[in-house]
Amino acid sequence: MKQRALFILALVMVVNALSYGIIIPLLYPFASKFGINPLGLSFLFASFSLFQFLATPIIGALSDKYGRKPLLLISLLGTSLSLAFFASAHAVWQLFLARILDGITGGNMSVAQAVIADKVEGKERSKAFGLLGASFGFGFLVGPALGGLLSGYGLTVPFWFASGLALFGTILGYFFLEETNPKHKRTHLTSDIKFMSSRTMLDALKTPIVGVLILVTLITSLGGNAFIIGFQSFTVDVLKLSPRDIGLLFTLSGVVNVLMQGGGIKYIEKVFSSKQKLLLYAYGFAALTLLALTFANTLTLFVIAMLLYMLPNSAATPLLAGLISENSPDDAQGKILGVNQSFASLGQIVGPIIAGLIAYFYVPGIFIFSSMLMIVAFFVVLKKIVPTAHSR
Repeated sequence: MKQRALFILALVMVVNALSYGIIIPLLYPFASKFGINPLGLSFLFASFSLFQFLATPIIGALSDKYGRKPLLLISLLGTSLSLAFFASAHAVWQLFLARILDGITGGNMSVAQAVIADKVEGKERSKAFGLLGASFGFGFLVGPALGGLLSGYGLTVPFWFASGLALFGTILGYFFLEETNPKHKRTHLTSDIKFMSSRTMLDALKTPIVGVLILVTLITSLGGNAFIIGFQSFTVDVLKLSPRDIGLLFTLSGVVNVLMQGGGIKYIEKVFSSKQKLLLYAYGFAALTLLALTFANTLTLFVIAMLLYMLPNSAATPLLAGLISENSPDDAQGKILGVNQSFASLGQIVGPIIAGLIAYFYVPGIFIFSSMLMIVAFFVVLKKIVPTAHSR
């Protein structure tokens, strides 16, 4: 893939992530004006994830049929419109409708991954996926700080600004992003993709190796999204940190994510004989560090354990996406990556709910739960994925 094309794609994803990162810390302050409490906020988040889960495979399949570029642009434009609608909302139902619209058109990451899969050779895909992840991480790293600054001019200002950024990303992609899925390679759109086709899901899960990797995505997404709730609950209820300190911790974790996915992973890959083994050790190390978080009763210990957890977690994401892409048929890249993203979205819905139930009894228990899921992922990769490293 030409460096210029990859740069444009990465830039579009930075803009997309900025628009997302700007609003996340401000959703609750804005929604509270409408009388929404923390429970209502959880449903506001879940509405986005649920509809993203339902729509992402469809967007991926549509990109296989109609091309990557139009679907990526539609997704970005949908984000822009939903943020504008959210900023101008006058009732609670309008807030939910805006988040649902954003979820429906929120499958741009799977389309961006399909763009890379179209043009990047197998051995270079993990690095390209890592760059894509780093682009998103960078935008999400800068976004919250920018959103906080803009909120000084009014709570609606960050949402309008984020909407404008997403629109800018749409325009940027329209003029400079090339189509990577030419017409002669496109698949026929069948009737089983009208809405959340179980056939689409089953086809992806039945694909050798890929099906197991998608299940690993679900397992680790459940654990990772439960960790986010555990992080917030532990820092507030146990460590008694201020919002400013919590923001700094988010920034630290974001820096680790950007450094790892932006280039660190390619150096780590050289140490291991295969990406499959690196993925195995990443989940094993993540499980240990999550257990360590359970006993981190001081801020220093918590920060050390958290950063050690972020290292393998940041490495595993592009590795997993790369392995799924390498084992997927060329004419089904968008569809399979879309299904994979949907399973990740399912983890975003269910993981926090389970974590909230655990937190009611014992907050550190969330880290134990996440660790157990990483252990499950470790053994699945050990038994089903590592042996394939020498059979390809």
